[in-house]
Amino acid sequence: MSENTMTQFRLISLPLTVALLLALVACSKSPEGESAKAPAAESDHVESGEAAGPVKMDEAALKAAGITLQTLQPSSLSEELRAPGEVVDSAYGTTLITPRVESLVVRRHAKLGDEVRAGAPLATLASVEVSDAQADLRIAEQEWRRVSALGREAVAGRRINEAKIAVDRARAKAQAYGLPGTSSGSVNGQFTLTAPHAGRITEDEFIVGERIEPGKALFRLVDESTVWVDATLPSGTVSRIEAGSPATVVIGGQRIAGKVLRSAHRTSDATRTASVRIEVPNKDDRLHGGDFVEVYFDAGSSASVDNGSITELTVPTEALVQLQGETVVFRRNAAGALEPVPVRIGEAIGDRTIVREGVKAGDVVVASGAFTLKSQMLKSQLGEE
Repeated sequence: MSENTMTQFRLISLPLTVALLLALVACSKSPEGESAKAPAAESDHVESGEAAGPVKMDEAALKAAGITLQTLQPSSLSEELRAPGEVVDSAYGTTLITPRVESLVVRRHAKLGDEVRAGAPLATLASVEVSDAQADLRIAEQEWRRVSALGREAVAGRRINEAKIAVDRARAKAQAYGLPGTSSGSVNGQFTLTAPHAGRITEDEFIVGERIEPGKALFRLVDESTVWVDATLPSGTVSRIEAGSPATVVIGGQRIAGKVLRSAHRTSDATRTASVRIEVPNKDDRLHGGDFVEVYFDAGSSASVDNGSITELTVPTEALVQLQGETVVFRRNAAGALEPVPVRIGEAIGDRTIVREGVKAGDVVVASGAFTLKSQMLKSQLGEE
């Protein structure tokens, strides 16, 4: 190939090489640009979907969904605080039936759920230690009767004193084992546990033939004529409830009057709530340990109370819902749509709750049907995504 031909080939191939290099650079940049844009678009879509937007509904739609609106105004409410509560057995009327010595269960006289009277037999047990105590008491009583019959003319005073001490010691030992203070004539080691008071057997933790250690509870005997209710309230509210003040317990629509025994002096670290204990008469056996109830308190006066009532901006308690980790109410905005508004709430008084921040007097909010509106809003939000 001549030198002129080589020169012409180089001049022709140079532009082609440059064009090829530019095309390769453009191809290498294009996927990166597209991949960089895609996550940003996706992120914008997710963020816009996280916030629940306003919902516009006409009167017919509101009525069909069971949603009612209310204009907020400060109102005077009776100072009645509502709190959840749990029924517990009164410790003053509860007894654990336990043997005082290692023994064997011989016979059962009562079972779970029985109502027993005071002095009723519950279980018969047998023990070697009890047999020894019965024998010692029987011997001591026989000796004491013998020396007492002879009198001081025939028996030395020291011997009489020794017999008296021996019988007292034997009786004390027998009573420590739960036996009567006099011998029954039998030394078989059997003894019977009886009910110290009337009540119901609520726990039964043994079987016949089982060896029982001292202090193990065989029965839990509860006098259910009076029960306790432990109500849980915010720590800032408990100070307004005084011991001896009236309280009302509501279960199954039935209202039962009670009395505050004591107010808690410790706030839970986990829930920041405190407990108030109420004593409630259980005349019709309506309340049982473990039942959940509602409790209403007549709280003491505070700075915002006027003539026995409290004036605050409140909303119906059912108007409050949880949305994205916040307590919100649905408020009608200037455009007529319903939008969620975060609020800071205070105490629940009756069926209403005080609102400290977030809404003001004159605002129109959803009074009932807030949960339905929340569900529709979330469904609409998922549909858009």
